[in-house]
Amino acid sequence: MTPPVRVLAVDDRRENLLALQAILEGLPIEVVAVTNGEDALKQLLVKDYALILLDARMPGMDGFETARHVKQRERTRHIPILFLTAADYDPHMAFRGYQAGAVDYITKPFDPWVLRSKVAVFVDLYLLHTAAAERAAERDALRKGVDEAWELLDGAGPADDISTLVERLRGALGALRHDQPW
Repeated sequence: MTPPVRVLAVDDRRENLLALQAILEGLPIEVVAVTNGEDALKQLLVKDYALILLDARMPGMDGFETARHVKQRERTRHIPILFLTAADYDPHMAFRGYQAGAVDYITKPFDPWVLRSKVAVFVDLYLLHTAAAERAAERDALRKGVDEAWELLDGAGPADDISTLVERLRGALGALRHDQPW
């Protein structure tokens, strides 16, 4: 079974998190909601996420600091961050968001259909990236099996029994045949 595509929603106000979950209802995602930056960073240690919806203004560790921590970690630096803020549009705040690693900065109130569309695009990109990584791993495994088969053939001498050589080749290539989805 394929694990769900997760979106991490971070906002210090629970009513905003509930509103986000309602807006994103029906998309093929699991929204994981947390109320502060520290909890967001903890979540990112144990689960993979397609996108982070991050409130810019929170008490304690604000969204900008949280984003900087996300982008400093090798495991999480590739996750897109979409800032959401209740403040009126402030170019300086938006600049800080982009500087911290955001892919977008949206002020509230926002059009829920625009947010749904943006989330759907990032989820699609995540799925495409995941599929490409899986194909690359399959290709690498196939290449390794073929290399092992060639090594067996190159190391075979004229005195080697052909049936032994065939069995060794079957062993080298058999795992690929049974382990791969093709």
